[in-house]
Order: sequence, then C-alpha cells, then structure tokens
Amino acid sequence: MKNGVLILDFGSQYTQLIARRVREQNVYSKIEPYHIDVEQVKALSPGAIILSGGPSSVYGDKSPKIAKKILTMGIPLLGICYGLQLIAYTSGMKVAPAGGREYGLANLVIVKKSNLLKNVKNNSKVWMSHGDKITEYPDDFVLTGRTENTELAVIESNKRKIFAVQFHPEVYHTEEGQKIIANFLFNIAGLTPDWNMENFIKSAIADLRKKIGSEKIILGLSGGVDSTVLALLLKKAIGDRLIPVFIDNGLLRKNEYSDLMFSFKKNLGLNVIGINAADTFLQNLKNVRSPEKKRKIIGKTFIDIFSSVEQQIGKVVFFAQGTLYPDVIESVSVKGPSATIKSHHNVGGLPEKMNWKLIEPFKELFKDEVREIGREIGLDEKFVMRHPFPGPGLAVRILGSINREKIKKLQQADAILIEELHNFDIYNKVWQAFVVILPVRSVGVMGDMRTYENVAAVRMVESVDGMTADWYPAGAEFLKKVANRIVNEVKGINRVVYDVTSKPPGTIEWE
Repeated sequence: MKNGVLILDFGSQYTQLIARRVREQNVYSKIEPYHIDVEQVKALSPGAIILSGGPSSVYGDKSPKIAKKILTMGIPLLGICYGLQLIAYTSGMKVAPAGGREYGLANLVIVKKSNLLKNVKNNSKVWMSHGDKITEYPDDFVLTGRTENTELAVIESNKRKIFAVQFHPEVYHTEEGQKIIANFLFNIAGLTPDWNMENFIKSAIADLRKKIGSEKIILGLSGGVDSTVLALLLKKAIGDRLIPVFIDNGLLRKNEYSDLMFSFKKNLGLNVIGINAADTFLQNLKNVRSPEKKRKIIGKTFIDIFSSVEQQIGKVVFFAQGTLYPDVIESVSVKGPSATIKSHHNVGGLPEKMNWKLIEPFKELFKDEVREIGREIGLDEKFVMRHPFPGPGLAVRILGSINREKIKKLQQADAILIEELHNFDIYNKVWQAFVVILPVRSVGVMGDMRTYENVAAVRMVESVDGMTADWYPAGAEFLKKVANRIVNEVKGINRVVYDVTSKPPGTIEWE
C-alpha cells in the first residue's frame, strides 16, 4: 500500500464516500476499523492515512480513540470532522462543545496560504456536521480556513504532516471537496494516480490463483452483475476448476432461470450447474413473516444445496460470492462503530460456520466499479447495466408471508414495470426499479364489481453506489401506463402506489 491510502473508520455514514473519492483520483484506498494497532499500520505501510468523521464526542466514555503513535509515524495524515477533533484531543489541543450541533452548508474562508487548500476557491460551500470544535492549537499548526460559526475549520502542520478539516470534503455538497482531497493525495502525500480497474483485474487474478492453487471452488451464481462478473474473473484465473452453481429458489424474476441458464452456457461459456430447488425454499419459508428470518433461512438453504453439489463433484475447499462493499456495511459492523441495518444473504444470511474458505474479491468495491470490471473483461453492456437484485430475491419484495400465488403476482407486475422502463427509455437512467407486494388490501371497482385486493408499490431510485439514493421523479405518463397495466393484467392487484422515500432515511429495498 505504499502508494495507497488507509482510511480509519470512526463510524461516519460518509466513510465509504471517502474511499470512493480517493479511488476517483485513481489512488487505491482501504478501510479499516479505528482500533487497528500500530503494528498493523506498519505492515500495511500506507502512503497516507485519513481519519473519518463519526457520531461520537471525543469526551464520551465509549468514544472511539486512536493509538497516539499513529499520529507520530511520519505518514501524511488527514483528519475529517471527528478525525480533526480526535487529532486535537490526542495531541493535547483544546476541544469544546460547539454550543449546538452545526449541520448543513457553510462558506469556507481561506485565511492563509495553504497546501491543503491550494487553488481552492475562496468562500466555497462546505458541508458541516459536528457537535464539538477545537478552540486552541499548538504553535507548529497553522490556521488556514474558517467558517462563520467555526473559527478553526482547517488546520495544518507541515512539520508533523498532519492536516485536518472540520467539514466533510468527501460529500457532494462540498463544492471544492475533490480538489481538497487531490491536494492531500498528490501535493502533500506525493502519491501517484496509478490504480484503475485494469490493474485491479491483473492483481485480482494473480491473488485468486495464489489463494485457490490447484483446488476447486464453488461460485454462488445469482444471475446478477456482481456474481456474473466474478464468474468470468474466476474463469480467467483458474479455468475449469471453477464450479458455478445457479439455483432456482422460486424467487427469481419471471422466466429468469431459463433465460439466464441459456445465457450463461451459450453466451458466456460457463459450465454452470443448474438446480431447481423452488419447492425446498418455499417449504422452508412457509408462514415466515420476519424479513431477517427470511434472509437467514434463504442463506442456510442455499448453503445446504451448495453442500449437496460437493457430494457430486468431490471435495471443494473454497466458496466464492460477489459481495460488494455496501453489502458488508449494511449487514455487519465490520469496519467501525456503525450500526447493522439488515442482513444480506451473501453476507449476514450465511451460517457463521461453513466448511469452505470464503472468497470475496469484490468486498471492497462498489457496484459501478464491478460494472467497469465487467466491461474490461468483455461482458455485454446490456448485462453490465442490469439493475441490482437482492440475494433473497422476491422474498424481500413480498412483505409478510410468501406463497406461490403472491410470487406469481409479483413476477407479472415486475415484468410489466421492466418492460415499460425499456419502452420509455428509462431503464438505464435509474439505479434500481421494482415492485413490492404489500400485506394490505384495498377496495376497488372493476367493471360493475367491487374488488378487495392487494396493493402494489412501485419503487424507482437514482444512485451512484447504492449507499445513498434519491427516488426517481418518474413522469405522469409513465406511471399511468405502468399502473394501468398492472391493475388490468395482474389478477389480485387493484391499486398501485409510488414510493417517494430517499435513502436515508429509508433503504432501497423494503425489507
């Protein structure tokens, strides 16, 4: 990592954005929890370190702290928000309550020549989100930026190679944020922008060959972009020792199992083992209403079926899945003191103890980065741009208990939505679009008859990486066409509503 950045996570909702912004500058970044020890940092040998923000106060009894020696290793270091306060607290500066949490936009006034703020426009907008602020700093630090409410908004020490900002340069709202990050990476840390998807592919293939050796590996092939790209990457790395397994759990989109099996074999040249296990999954899910229980049951059932494959093909040492960074962040608090939101079957839904060693080459990547890998290795653009589909499938788009009748309704409604997205040339403009069957009924009128049937919700969002999302402002004609078709063509649905919730506070999926 001599030419990479180590990001220490203190629980900020924006930590993953820091990683993204660094990678957008073609510099490798790696996120680790704040409690990493000095020896681990030495072993990683990063070219620079960034301390993330976080929700805590440095004076809190259980607030996350850092080993003081990390600040004296001579590695260029940037503290962001809580990271700034922690540097101050650990270095003996004074930190005090801000007299009320400062949240939102502020104007950054540059007060002195600065390496960190070089060529940054004066009075540019920055995004604030903090409750404490520093009030005093040592003589070898220089104040270079302030805002109306925060006198010490940017401090720098060329001698200590420590730089810190009270605002969040990584978020979109900070106008000159990317310039500030670039200044730190290149002008201060002297890094070289040499990380890209081509380099990632080469190193990933070499790493996979080294890890897997002469052994076989089972890949849980879901049909989504992530696992399909991983299948092609593994095929390049180890050839026929890859065993892709595609399971029909009865919770896929309409005709998806047959269509994808054909595509995997004929178009992608994958030697896929296909298994129809719909009856097993639906029996295991009978009368289950809790979304977390659904995910756990589905994850365990997948593993049980994968284990049966091993009995056919002989001993397998490794198991691969296309886990992405957002899956890890939402499922388990593995990086820092952030909250678990929900389990994904490819992360939190799997049993804690497995007989195989887990291979997840994409677990530090975002969806758009995996798509770029897909393009680099020749995957068709139509497949590259497929919308994300949850590991538990339609199970988490049917709120409450599941049965074949509800699945059929949802498959038909979802197929109508996808068809109209293409008809209106909207499909590639949205990150994800789908239908949810709600566990409520409403009164309607069809012909001269009163109906009392299910409500369906249409969900469409715009996003870059799935970590945050805005609802898509679909046009009236599109919504009218979709709603009319669903109500008229899908027996058992008499009302369609449109979800206008962003993430946060909601999640993209309903369960």
